[in-house]
Amino acid sequence: MKAYGYTSADAAPELIEQPNPVPTGRDLLIEIEAIAVNPVDTKVKAGIKKRLDTPKVIGWDACGTVIAAGGDCELFKIGDKVFYAGDISRPGCYASHQLVDERIVGFAPHTLTATEAAAMPLTSITAWEALFSRMKIHPNVDINKTLLIVGAAGGVGSIAIQLAKKVVDLNVVATASRSESADWCLELGADHIINHHNLAAEYQQLGIAKPDYILCLGDTDSYFDTLAELVAPQGMICFVVTSQQNHNIDVLKTKSAGLVWEFMFTRPMFKTADITAQHQLLNRIAEMLDEGLLRCTLRQTFGAINADTIHQAHQQLLSGTTLGKIALTAIKN
Repeated sequence: MKAYGYTSADAAPELIEQPNPVPTGRDLLIEIEAIAVNPVDTKVKAGIKKRLDTPKVIGWDACGTVIAAGGDCELFKIGDKVFYAGDISRPGCYASHQLVDERIVGFAPHTLTATEAAAMPLTSITAWEALFSRMKIHPNVDINKTLLIVGAAGGVGSIAIQLAKKVVDLNVVATASRSESADWCLELGADHIINHHNLAAEYQQLGIAKPDYILCLGDTDSYFDTLAELVAPQGMICFVVTSQQNHNIDVLKTKSAGLVWEFMFTRPMFKTADITAQHQLLNRIAEMLDEGLLRCTLRQTFGAINADTIHQAHQQLLSGTTLGKIALTAIKN
């Protein structure tokens, strides 16, 4: 197999060549056809604090074909087309082949190309878990309640808008600071657009009730105080970005408001009892894509996986102006 890995945060990715790994237990060996890049990639790369003897392979979004399976596998067979985000504690998908636990893998959508499918797993899992597992939004109970999404035009926000509308029919308020971002959020189904640079005032100008649910995809420290003030009594706030500061959660007490975290790698990292939920929800996402209920959020493809395209994709992510997702095609032989 071939892969691209990092020996330090400042180095370019290096090409690695080694024999294909052999799957055991519940692992599948996937031949990768396309991958997508995510902000977590750049964060993990930046977190390499000392030079590594063995390059670290990152990347957590892929689509490919099952070419081998461990003896305990029961969900897939050789030749199945699959898509998945993987496990941050294991080698990533900047590679030609990858081992992945079958319980966090889904059947790829039939109507999407491999490149389009690769753009969907991580953001779909994150958005689905944030809305339905963490904030406990219920499709048959919470219709017409209000969801505020901070940073809605990026990868997770792009799918969260759609899930909120298609699964629950929430009233969705999305934040966007550029006309291009605002237009994208409206295309995906957002009901209102406000500018996150003056969040509290802009929300108040809408003339609607305080948000029942808030999904913050931006910097937690920058928004904590504002969102604690904005959230409705008995509402829920979900953060995804690690906080660097201490915050007074007592400000939520009189509202009986809740605060939760979403980290989509929790289930695979800790092998939770419900780990197979990611297999199930990816299959549901694939069905919704095939039925036309969800729209693929791929916006840019930079070519085959190599040092140059990886760097180009990372620079785009770091610019803070990315709409939807960025994908790369398979490593060339």
